[in-house]
Amino acid sequence: MKIQTKVNLILVIVFIGGILISGTVLSNILEQQAENEVTSKAIILMEVANSVRNYTNDRVFPLLLPRLDTQQEFIPESIPTYSTREVFEYFRKNEEYANFLYKDATLNPLNLRDQADDFEADIVQKFRQNSGLQNLSGFRTISGEKLFYTARPFEIKKQTCLSCHTTPEAAPKSQIATYGREHGYGWKLNNIVATQIVYLPSDKIFKSATHSFFVSIGVLMVIFTAIATMMNLLLKKIVLQRIKKIATVAEQVSIGDMDANFGKQEKDEIGVLAEAINRMKYSLEIAINMLNNNKKI
Repeated sequence: MKIQTKVNLILVIVFIGGILISGTVLSNILEQQAENEVTSKAIILMEVANSVRNYTNDRVFPLLLPRLDTQQEFIPESIPTYSTREVFEYFRKNEEYANFLYKDATLNPLNLRDQADDFEADIVQKFRQNSGLQNLSGFRTISGEKLFYTARPFEIKKQTCLSCHTTPEAAPKSQIATYGREHGYGWKLNNIVATQIVYLPSDKIFKSATHSFFVSIGVLMVIFTAIATMMNLLLKKIVLQRIKKIATVAEQVSIGDMDANFGKQEKDEIGVLAEAINRMKYSLEIAINMLNNNKKI
């Protein structure tokens, strides 16, 4: 195997090993980065939802409360969670957020649409058990689809939030007529009663990470090709051509051509080798001349 082939083989082995190692690390980093980006967006959406919730609770509900006590038909727009959900649906019309899903997953909701499933109920319990836990994120599968979720605790911080959730007797009459008396009551101040949770199909995250991964690998391959090409050119010019010339001169000397020479050499390792062979040639020439002179005598 020629030197150039050996060098290229080593380069390929190093490149493949580097790609395997860096690819694994890069893939994990890109996936984590994509997850962090989605989590950041989800938290912003929750903050927007909370702003809508607070506005509805502080400004809309007090205006509609007298009507809720007199009308038989309940006005859902007076409920902060309903307003939050509806506003989020409008928000999802933005193409960038069309795949995001929002839910106030509640252990004991007034509207059973907000009922937390077992997975979400477990998240609520984790927030209750660890007051310092601000958010959770990860993956779960619903109906065969893998979703990435971001969850935050929903804690009752205002007394006005309990207007409809303490006891059925204190709740508006139209609310009782609409939702009944069996669920959505018994809430207490400073209790975590739900989790705000945002879902996004995981393939949206992996798609972004995969695109970035292949772009990065493509850049690495271009860089490797450029380095390999440059190294081959340098190897050929600085090493292989000079060694080939030395081999040619040595072969000429071996068949008696003492006029063959290496020409001017650089002061590097190959130049030192050429000088050593040159001295050997002179020594050989002297030895041959001495033998010829002895034969004449």
